[in-house]
Amino acid sequence: MRSIRTRFRAYHLGCSGSSFSYFADGHFTMIEGRLTDDSRRQVEAELEICGVEEASGLHITSWDADHCNKHELEELLNMIRPRRIECPGYNPIKDYGHGEDCLAMIAEYRSRRRNTGFIPEIRHITPAYIGGLEHASALAFNDMFYNPYHIVENANDNSTVKLFRGGCFNVLSLGDVEDSLIGARLRRCRILSRETDVMILAHHGADNGFTTKKFLQHIDPTVAICSSNYDNQYDHPRQEIRDLLHEQGIRLMTTKTGDVIVRSVDNHTGVFEVVNLIAKSTEVSSTAKFVSKKVHILDANGDALRQRYAPRRRYPR
Repeated sequence: MRSIRTRFRAYHLGCSGSSFSYFADGHFTMIEGRLTDDSRRQVEAELEICGVEEASGLHITSWDADHCNKHELEELLNMIRPRRIECPGYNPIKDYGHGEDCLAMIAEYRSRRRNTGFIPEIRHITPAYIGGLEHASALAFNDMFYNPYHIVENANDNSTVKLFRGGCFNVLSLGDVEDSLIGARLRRCRILSRETDVMILAHHGADNGFTTKKFLQHIDPTVAICSSNYDNQYDHPRQEIRDLLHEQGIRLMTTKTGDVIVRSVDNHTGVFEVVNLIAKSTEVSSTAKFVSKKVHILDANGDALRQRYAPRRRYPR
C-alpha cells in the first residue's frame, strides 16, 4: 500500500498552446515549455502548494511553438530549475516553430547550472532511447514512454507519448500525435487501458482521425483534458470529439475559461477530485470526484470505495 499525494494541473494560457504539471511522491514535473502572463502566477502557486522550490523534470512533447516557445522557455527554466529535461527525439525544422532556439537555450541552461555544482540531465526521447528501456510491469509507479517508435516526416507524429504513473492517479500525455496507426498501436497496450485515469487529448482535441470511438473504448480514461484558449481558430476541442467523449461517458474539462486541477482527496484510497477554476482566480467553476483505476493496489478497501464512487466515475450518458 502506498500513500502518495498527487496533483495534476492544466494551465490556462490566455492563448493557444499547452502547459501542465504533474506532482507525485515529492517529484514535480512541468509538461511543455510554456509560460505566459496568464499562467505565471499559477505555476508559482503550484510549486508552493506542492512544497518544492525546483522541478524534478521538464517534459516537452513537441518542438512546435505552442508546446515549447523560445520567448518563454528561458524564464520557465529559471523559475522551475528542472534537474532533468526530456526533449522531443526529432530534429526541429528550421523554418517551423522554435525548436532550434529552444535547444540552444536548454544547452545554455545546462552550462549555467554546471556552476552550481549540479548538471541537469538532458534526455532526447528518440526511438533508440525508447527501445533501450526495460519493459514496464503493470500496476507499478514508474513512468512509461510509448512514442516515437520511428521518426517520420510528419513532425506531429514524432511527439512524445508518456504515461505519468508515479502517483495515486495516472495521466496520459499524447502531444500532437494524429496518425491512426499510432492510435492502433496504443490501443494494444494493456497497461494504458488498465491504468489511464486522466488523458490529455491529442493535438488539443483535433478531429484528425486519431481520437476515435475505438481508441476511447480501449484506453477508457475517466477524464479528458483539452488545452485550448477560448477563441482558438480551430474550435478545439472539435464538436465531433466532444460527442465521442459524451457517448463514452468520459468527463471533458478544458482550460478555455481557467485552470483544471486534479488532486488526490485521500492519498491512499485512490479517490481524486477534478476542479475547474475561473481564469486568474481561485473561484471554482465545477468539481467532480472519481476513483483511480489502481485503487485496489493503494488500499485494502479498494473494492468498497470503487462501489461507493462508481456512479460518479462516469459522466452521465
